[in-house]
Amino acid sequence: MAIDRRLFVLGMPALLAGCVTQRTPHVELQMPFGLHYQTMYAAIDTEPFPVPAVDLSRVDPEYLRREVAYATREQPGTIVVDTGERYAYLVMENGRALRYGVGTGREAAFNFQGSAIILRKAEWPRWTPTPTMIAREPERYAKYAGGLAGGPENPLGPRALYLFKDGKDTLYRLHGTTEPETIGTTVSSGCVRLLNQDIIDLYRRVPIGTKVVVMPATPLMS
Repeated sequence: MAIDRRLFVLGMPALLAGCVTQRTPHVELQMPFGLHYQTMYAAIDTEPFPVPAVDLSRVDPEYLRREVAYATREQPGTIVVDTGERYAYLVMENGRALRYGVGTGREAAFNFQGSAIILRKAEWPRWTPTPTMIAREPERYAKYAGGLAGGPENPLGPRALYLFKDGKDTLYRLHGTTEPETIGTTVSSGCVRLLNQDIIDLYRRVPIGTKVVVMPATPLMS
């Protein structure tokens, strides 16, 4: 199927991803934000653990949640992740989409590409580093080999959507983050991170069985 930046040949091989952070510098933006975004990204105190308000001065406003025009052949309800642009689109009717800013994996070898299905959803999920991650950086990850319970320090944040392909876990997730300033950048080992308020919003909108299409970054993107 011929495609453009938002359409590509599906079925590319899945590679393992680890969903953890490699810190990078950020630039603080001095911009006013309206009540709309202050409310959208306010603290949430109805969860098992507190979800802090997002410091909007530390997030590029282009990556805040909004409805946009979006041309795609994917059916409404599909999630399209553009790793080059660092956006996730929830496709809507009439050429529209709900767009979320994301952080994506820096290393292409650890990034899933292609189409998958959400076969598991979890609130305050447990995180376990992959064997590959532990072998690569044992001093950092070996202590978490048994997993880390959900909570404020868990790198998956308050929600996770688990992607499966051909019935097998790709180890690729859409999830929250402990570092909101990294949204719009390439920082993790491969998974797609969203602001915590955004992953909570996306989580409630998509059911088990939702199709997710992950587009590769072009060579010009970094």
